[in-house]
Amino acid sequence: MRYPATLLARLAVLCLLLGGCSASGPVTAPALSEAARVAEARKSLSAWLDWCRAKAQPCTIQLDRASRVDTVFVDPTGTLQVQFNEAFAQIPFREDNVARLESMVATAVRPYFADTEIELTALGLPLAELIPNLYRTRPQDWDRSRMPQANTERPLPLVRPLDQPWTPTQGLQGRALALWPSHGWYYEARLDRWEWQRARVFQTVEDLLPMAFIVPYLAPMLENAGANVFLPRERDVQRHEVRIDHDADTAGYQVFGNWQTATPGFAMPDSVLTGQENPFAAGSHQWTRTAATATDSIRWLPTIPETGDYAVYLSFSQSEENTTDARYTVHHAGGLTRFAVNQQIGGGTWVYLGTFRFHAGTDPTQAAVVLTNASDTPGQRVTADAVRFGGGMGNVVRGGSTSGRPRFVEAARYYMQYAGMPPSLVYNVTDTLDDYTDDYRGRGEWVNYLKGAPFGPNKDRSAPGLGLPIDLSLAFHTDAGQSRSDTTIGTLMIYSSDGGDDTRFFPDGQSRFANRDLGDLLQTQLVEDIRAQYDPVWQRRGIWDRDYSEAFRPNVPAALLELLSHQNYLDMKFALDPRFRFDVSRSIYKAMLRFLAAQHEQPYVVQPLPVSHMQATFTGERQVTIRWQPVEDPLEPSATPTGYVVETRRAEGGFGNGVAVTGTRIAFDDLVPGVIYSYRVRAVNAGGASLPSEILSVCWQGDGTRPVLIVNGFDRVAPPASLEADSLRGFVADRDTGVPDRYDLSYVGPQYEFDATVAWQDDDAPGHGASHATHETTVVAGNTFDYPYLHGQAFQALGRAFVSASDEAVWDGQVHLANYPLIDLILGEERRTPWPKPVRPPSFEAFPAPLQAALQTYLRGGGRLFASGAYLTTDLFESRRPADSLFARDVLHVRHRTNLAAKSGAVLPTSPAFPVVPFRYEARLNPERYAVEAPDGLEPAAPDAQTLLRYAENNISAAVGMPGTVVLFGFPFEAIRTAAAREAVLRAVLAYVRLE
Repeated sequence: MRYPATLLARLAVLCLLLGGCSASGPVTAPALSEAARVAEARKSLSAWLDWCRAKAQPCTIQLDRASRVDTVFVDPTGTLQVQFNEAFAQIPFREDNVARLESMVATAVRPYFADTEIELTALGLPLAELIPNLYRTRPQDWDRSRMPQANTERPLPLVRPLDQPWTPTQGLQGRALALWPSHGWYYEARLDRWEWQRARVFQTVEDLLPMAFIVPYLAPMLENAGANVFLPRERDVQRHEVRIDHDADTAGYQVFGNWQTATPGFAMPDSVLTGQENPFAAGSHQWTRTAATATDSIRWLPTIPETGDYAVYLSFSQSEENTTDARYTVHHAGGLTRFAVNQQIGGGTWVYLGTFRFHAGTDPTQAAVVLTNASDTPGQRVTADAVRFGGGMGNVVRGGSTSGRPRFVEAARYYMQYAGMPPSLVYNVTDTLDDYTDDYRGRGEWVNYLKGAPFGPNKDRSAPGLGLPIDLSLAFHTDAGQSRSDTTIGTLMIYSSDGGDDTRFFPDGQSRFANRDLGDLLQTQLVEDIRAQYDPVWQRRGIWDRDYSEAFRPNVPAALLELLSHQNYLDMKFALDPRFRFDVSRSIYKAMLRFLAAQHEQPYVVQPLPVSHMQATFTGERQVTIRWQPVEDPLEPSATPTGYVVETRRAEGGFGNGVAVTGTRIAFDDLVPGVIYSYRVRAVNAGGASLPSEILSVCWQGDGTRPVLIVNGFDRVAPPASLEADSLRGFVADRDTGVPDRYDLSYVGPQYEFDATVAWQDDDAPGHGASHATHETTVVAGNTFDYPYLHGQAFQALGRAFVSASDEAVWDGQVHLANYPLIDLILGEERRTPWPKPVRPPSFEAFPAPLQAALQTYLRGGGRLFASGAYLTTDLFESRRPADSLFARDVLHVRHRTNLAAKSGAVLPTSPAFPVVPFRYEARLNPERYAVEAPDGLEPAAPDAQTLLRYAENNISAAVGMPGTVVLFGFPFEAIRTAAAREAVLRAVLAYVRLE
């Protein structure tokens, strides 16, 4: 049978359009160029197809790799199969685009293959099989091979909190997740130096940037949803470490009852690890039998070197004979928090319990970990080994020295050794001193060792490992690449359909195309959320099927995320914005939630957003009432709160475990006079808990005087100021360093190369974006959202009662300002802040119109105002709105002189009416208090108003006042360095406004 000329013409034109083709068989279809004549192609294709048909075998046209179509099969038995190439397979497939493509092909060839089945494939699968299960309309169409295959009982979670006031039921409860943030500080043997694995550009480095997403946001979100989260890098930024171990004969290891000693266990015979030692194989542990009530216990009693937050890690020896509910209690500055630990899994490494506040010194009631033998299953074993507090400094020697840096900046290779991973199976992959290769290969094998046989490391799948039921792993990176256009480089996702054994199946038979489902869901969630919130044209790059180590080594569903380009200025405008970091982390959490819900065919609920409109008011003798409002998530209908947890801190302690509340208010009685109480709120639902709210504080004095009102108007978190002029692009920290969300661990130093035409040479000369290394081991303090407490300490010292509220509650009219003799308005570094792209109105205006109206009414009614902030007048006058300048002049009695008024932070008194001694506010980046790099110079705008303070270096006016009414500082009050200075300054403020 001769093939129709029209079909031959279509195939010939197909070859031409798609860049050329060749064919198998004795009659070869020509490799056609665009200049080839269709008639010649038709003649050759006709002969070739006739030969194939006579031999009754498929006729294969192999298209060039530049083509989207890779191969066309014309099967004489009745099938036309079009195989799309790997590049085409990088797009996300959904039912609608697959249906459209099938319709297009069918329309083109159906007249010539009326009874022929048409099949479109890529990566060896029908296109419909590349649709993630979650996006398939009918559950009966789901690919069950991509879902967990083992029908075995899942162990209890490794760590279970016992004092949580809420329990997620439709979140990630019981799930175990492995994730890691890119690279890290490592030893480069060829240069005989420690260095980053990537370049310092745009004030950060990729080795730290993903940590700024994972540590403050993503990991807590996953844990708030109920998951156990495992990282192969140190997560605690605390530079101090206190380690207490039985083998070190430490006084802090206190044994009560009958414990026996066995091996192996943790031991550090020296202060550093000089070779390939496994410290968890170098010592011993202790054990006893469980009982219905506690008869034996061990207490780890540290001497805390400095007050602060410390991660608490414990270790134990695992065994099938062990209890699944070893009872640990952490005593901390906020009280005590209890955990049940499954000691049948996860032993022989550091197990993270949580991060808690501890005071300096030794105090068994506020700084200790206690393990007892109480259990619901008496007669089993409970084991005890080392406990450590804090992240500490690197202790692995390479090239003759340790890194000399905090452990959290180091690469995973060193933490994995300190955490007891066997070098022969996990991170020692070469015979040479090649820590770079060990690091990126070891992270995937670390996942396999956590899970263990038959999913163990690829060198030995039968290695028992730690028995943790790891559900998925994520490698979080940023990519390189530059663009001078107004579009980002965007988001790339990498997965592997093959494993370390070159098969497309996990050891239990599950298809590794589950990796593609995970990668597709992650990229889809990220791109959709970013486009909805930040950039409508955010670039969605490909979904690559590649044998990258972090993608193919894990024997669990895995993906490698390249979120954006750290080398591209526009991408970094987003990456340096704390709002973007929060929302991206939330997107990743949601994608993991949805993926695992589909994997296990379970319903899910997205955890809520933090609450707003908080206020704390006295509502009776010794009674305070806390109120708040929920925040709905327009992207997630299920993220509605169904309850709340209110956490309390007394004086300088830490926050406790909290109490559950169903409504949006709660009253606390029995306030002790003169004690500061602080409160924060988490919204909860079946999916888990939100991150905490801002913090409000109160102090009841019991003397019958009216309390002052502290208004927290400092909500801002922001990236540094940006510069865009001709070929210059970058971030200008001297003008505005931005405001980290609580803290920033990823800042390395200011940018010094702004010329976008300067090319990359190597990581020491990275061209455009190149940045200094002045701060790369410093955790930079930001907005703690805890300034009512710091202001309140000064009021407390002066014997004044106070309450507090958020500015949203004030400007929405929920707070009756007339009830208060003084308002202390905290403006910090609040200022009008644009988004990375102008897709929404700017945020964080210092004096929005409703707040202006409320303050004007209050002051005209006889109220008094103390307001302080670095952009107090800048924000009013830069708006160029007449109403703003009138408010400044007529209500605040101030006019703007300059921003960037001073650099040193030194302030002098200028008026006898404001008697204080010279003092300083914080002007340099540091871990304790945010820096004020651009204070306002402000001047009186009324005959009776006067300058009260001046900047010492230039005598520019730093504070103005109207006697009996208003005091305004051009720098934040909370930035004053010492409590004694803040107390003295506030005393002068109260006298000046005549508050008796």
